Amino acid sequence: QVQLMESGGGSVQAGGSLRLSCAASGFSYSNYSMGWFRQGPGKEREKVARIDRNGRTAYVDSVKGRFTISKDNAKNILYLEMNSLKPEDTAMYYCLADKGWWLLSLDPTASAYWGQGTQVTVSS
Repeated sequence: QVQLMESGGGSVQAGGSLRLSCAASGFSYSNYSMGWFRQGPGKEREKVARIDRNGRTAYVDSVKGRFTISKDNAKNILYLEMNSLKPEDTAMYYCLADKGWWLLSLDPTASAYWGQGTQVTVSS
């Protein structure tokens, strides 16, 4: 059974840091593009970062220089290191795995696996 489980969310003050993790079971990360999305209160879901099979990364402009996506294929864990957090980063963060997701600018395919989400709250 394929499962993605996020952890590491919480409440921090602006300027603080958090590291999100996404552990997978039932499949191997090494064959998938992986990424993070988020959805803030009253907002649409938006892309945050993507890492491909070869470890190449891409970020939306709003998080560049502050967030870092990485993965450990041996442990099947995806990470999102978030620094210099801002109140506008407050959202539910979701990880995903998708064999057919080739660019950050594109939408994931209907075959993507999604986690249940972890809440990040940044106070000013």
